[in-house]
Amino acid sequence: MRIQIALRLSPQPACVSCQAFAPCDMEQRKQSFKTSVASNIGRTQQGASSLVLALFVVVILVTAIVGLMFGHKLGYQRGTHSMQNEAKQAIIDSKEASKELEDLRLSNKIATNQAATAKQELAISLANLHELRENQQTLTVENRQLTQLNEVYAEALTEKGGMPLKVLGAKIEPLPENAFEYGFDIGMLSADGSAKRLRPTLTLLNDGELVEVPLEPANHIIEGIVRIRGRFMMPSGFKPLQVKLSLQAGDQQVEQLYDWKLGDRVDNMPLSLLDLPEVDESPIETKNTTD
Repeated sequence: MRIQIALRLSPQPACVSCQAFAPCDMEQRKQSFKTSVASNIGRTQQGASSLVLALFVVVILVTAIVGLMFGHKLGYQRGTHSMQNEAKQAIIDSKEASKELEDLRLSNKIATNQAATAKQELAISLANLHELRENQQTLTVENRQLTQLNEVYAEALTEKGGMPLKVLGAKIEPLPENAFEYGFDIGMLSADGSAKRLRPTLTLLNDGELVEVPLEPANHIIEGIVRIRGRFMMPSGFKPLQVKLSLQAGDQQVEQLYDWKLGDRVDNMPLSLLDLPEVDESPIETKNTTD
């Protein structure tokens, strides 16, 4: 700051004796001038210091006010943004909670239906089990009755000399992959009422060749009726014309010769032997018996 000092010199009265007092007056004037200048400079510096201090205080106050306003605005913005985020998250959480609650209700409904279905199935299973037990008891009683009746018939036949060895039923049916299934029902009651060892032999015949079919098991114990069941693979290129079944039990031998005719083909035949069920052990019906 540039301070301009204007000094005003008051006019001095004319000195009568100027020459006599000139040195003294000049010295006093210089001293008075210096004092006046120093006083003015002091007052000027004191005023400048007060002005700088005031400006400094004003700057501090303005800075503080601006800082407070900026901090308030920034805090308000951050608070508003945080509240908005919390509100959005609360909405999302509420939606997720509502969805989970709905899923729980649906799961509970499904579980309730499954429990009701399971109870119904359990009741049906218990009823079927009770019915099966009753049927089993009935079949057990009927089986015992039939066994008792068969024993009576067997005793009566034994007393009359027994029943000779004979073929009660026979069948050969085609299967996939050039395979065939055979079945033979054999009956015999010896005159002494004892069980006998039965050895069956199955042979395929054509004009000049024969093929013996291996039977499993090779031997049976016969005391009434024996059912021989099994499967075999036809040799490649072999076309039988006849089938011979040879039986030997005790001192009895029987040979039965059949023409090779399969009758009607089996409907809905599986494509592979692996898809076939086990061999049927039921008695052979007369309409399926080979001639």
